[in-house]
Amino acid sequence: MGGLSVWHWLIVLLVVVLVFGTKKLGNMGGDIGKAVKGFKDGVRGDEDAKPVVPSQVTDKTTIDGEAKEKTKF
Repeated sequence: MGGLSVWHWLIVLLVVVLVFGTKKLGNMGGDIGKAVKGFKDGVRGDEDAKPVVPSQVTDKTTIDGEAKEKTKF
């Protein structure tokens, strides 16, 4: 805790509660919790998702066009 005693930390906590209010602090805590949960879900990935196999693709359209020669710079 550095050079501060427990009483100093309690005073700092009291000032923070007075400035922001308990409702605002509760909302911020909930938002942080949702962000952490979303991050964990993103890192974990979607385990139920199956990779798409090219034979399962239903759209068989092609794009017609001309290919130009590659030029050297």
